[in-house]
Amino acid sequence: MSIIYNESNRIFHLQAKDTSYVLQVLERGYVAHLYWGKKVKTSNLSHLLQFKERAFSPNPYPYDLSLSLDTLPQEYPAYGNTDFRSPAYQIQLENGSTISDLRYKSHKILKGKPQLKGLPATYIESEDEAETLQLELVDTVTGLEVILSYTVYEQFNAITRSVLFMNKGNQPLKILRALSMSVDFSDANFDFMQLSGAWARERHIKRRPLVSGSQSVESRRGTSSHQQNPFIALLRRDTNEDYGEAYGFNLVYSGNFLAQAEVDQYDNTRVSIGINPFDFTWILGPGEEFQTPEVVLVYSDSGIGKMSRTYHKLYRTRLCRGQYRDRVRPILINNWEATYFDFNAEKIESIAKSAKELGIELFVLDDGWFGKRDRDNCSLGDWFVNRKKFPEGLEDIVKKVNDMGMQFGLWFEPEMISADSDLYRAHPDWCLHVPNRPCSEGRNQLVLDLSRKEVCDAIIKMVSDILSSAPITYVKWDMNRHLTEIGSASLPAEKQRETAHRYVLGLYRIMDEITRAFPHILFESCSGGGGRFDPGILYYMPQTWTSDNTDAVSRLYIQYGTSIVYPVSTMGAHVSAVPNHQVHRNTSLEMRGNVAMSGNFGYELDLTKLTEEEKGIVKKQVAYYKDIRHLVQFGEFYRLISPFEGNEAAWMFVSEDQTEALVAYFNILAQPNPPMKKLRLKGLNPVINYRLMDTDKIYGGDELMFIGLNIPELKGDFQSVVWRFKISD
Repeated sequence: MSIIYNESNRIFHLQAKDTSYVLQVLERGYVAHLYWGKKVKTSNLSHLLQFKERAFSPNPYPYDLSLSLDTLPQEYPAYGNTDFRSPAYQIQLENGSTISDLRYKSHKILKGKPQLKGLPATYIESEDEAETLQLELVDTVTGLEVILSYTVYEQFNAITRSVLFMNKGNQPLKILRALSMSVDFSDANFDFMQLSGAWARERHIKRRPLVSGSQSVESRRGTSSHQQNPFIALLRRDTNEDYGEAYGFNLVYSGNFLAQAEVDQYDNTRVSIGINPFDFTWILGPGEEFQTPEVVLVYSDSGIGKMSRTYHKLYRTRLCRGQYRDRVRPILINNWEATYFDFNAEKIESIAKSAKELGIELFVLDDGWFGKRDRDNCSLGDWFVNRKKFPEGLEDIVKKVNDMGMQFGLWFEPEMISADSDLYRAHPDWCLHVPNRPCSEGRNQLVLDLSRKEVCDAIIKMVSDILSSAPITYVKWDMNRHLTEIGSASLPAEKQRETAHRYVLGLYRIMDEITRAFPHILFESCSGGGGRFDPGILYYMPQTWTSDNTDAVSRLYIQYGTSIVYPVSTMGAHVSAVPNHQVHRNTSLEMRGNVAMSGNFGYELDLTKLTEEEKGIVKKQVAYYKDIRHLVQFGEFYRLISPFEGNEAAWMFVSEDQTEALVAYFNILAQPNPPMKKLRLKGLNPVINYRLMDTDKIYGGDELMFIGLNIPELKGDFQSVVWRFKISD
């Protein structure tokens, strides 16, 4: 059993693989948090709660001065009735008051894991994989009932949480705040880790000690964003990649979010995460429900690396879905940086022909194939073929590429509309807008109002018509601006602040219907690169374009940071031309290849302009990746050297049975008279021997991990080396 209930003291003991999470229902119905950490045997942990009268911490019961919600560790706290810390939720009544008081009513323990209506979430394939605790809480004054859901995975150190609000009263309630989770720790001896950045500089690791007060990351951009990721972790001060405790929190959501840690006056830490309360309300009428997104909590007793590998395997096998979940991904060529908008059928055909000669498997036609799209100021929303570029239609160019023995993929940006488009002229009210206010543009485009059913229906039909017109096997789904003037012509005034969340729900509905209708297509999400790299999107599309920045050095940081939470199988990584189009750096083709081969591999340049020597290198890279991609995409990932801590980076991939490994080392800038170094590996079996491929050298697994490999002398800037090992016969 994963969930043990002790009826005598009303303690629930949730047990994941090596993790315990313990909570208790107190005598007056408050739900208190007792413990979360390494698995313990006992469920008799009520002694962990200490009650003491504290100055300026009022008491809900005047005759019990030891009880104050301001000092009680809680599972889903409110504000206003003696707890002054950040609340998990807040409700406004018709009389304007915002006081609520949820108390325990009942509970259920279920085999398996129920689905969340209209929202992505981790899942199970057998009821034996998980158990779910549902705690029902009620506010008797308002009729508000809340179900706190906890799912415990048997084989992962992971627990998921979400909240369902139900209005069982006879008056509407206004939800002002509805976070997915809150948990109270009894100390503040932590560092706060986040993944932050900007366009072309996504998911850089930031780590700092917790201090008194609130530390938070959030998005107000309508998406999870390039700037912040819906993930935080609390790390013990001495925790590193391989040692120490780590607590991870990742929200399965693609819109505005808030993730925060608050240290109170007594050095207790409250962590909470969910939909951003900023500019959000939700009217909950009598009989209506509101479901929050899921948050995935992961505990590690062996450093950040173990936390990451838990997220990786859980997301790879129980978040991503579809035919490509367990299938190796094709090597592709994308024409974007090769041509931008300047191409025709003959140019596309020539690039595809060169790609085929080099062993590449998939051609992807990027922006510019539709409407009158010769630049980025028109035609979004006009999803019909540009006959000027393709006189014989899309079917003709797809057939020509297929006849070469290659698959064909297509770029879309379905959530956007250009002011200069037939769709906008027909439906100017279909974009997000506020009456009597100008509509801001980003990349010369507006955002379609996905809170409206008719808009979602139109997108589903337009995209489906194109995908049905030819044998397309890959889609790059882009989104190149964030949301402004967030208002909907279809919602009444009191519901306008629901628009941003309704947009996300509409997006999920679109993605769900299209991906189910075309299960043979590999969908890759994109938002100006990595602007929506979150678990919500990965539920529908098993990989994401990691960043628009394809510079090999920049990608060391981006891919390393992304791997803190997200598996390598979700990262799109391409070789592009030099000087790089984003940072104008020159790096070797070998370095670019080794970085890109650490993800879902492809190219984004004009193959017809390569020299014969470069073609030879590319051909070898393609053949090599075909031989190792099962290991890269589905092996266990170990970070060895962080680029955030110096002038080098290294990581490795190990097969699940530990019989095979791939190691990559990168040196960024050359140093004069450098020291001789060794690289210690991880994740191998210490009692077996490994052969270095293409040599006769044999190493013990213990030797590789405890002594290490000699790093060869690398001359010049931007150098790399890759080693591949297999179990020795």
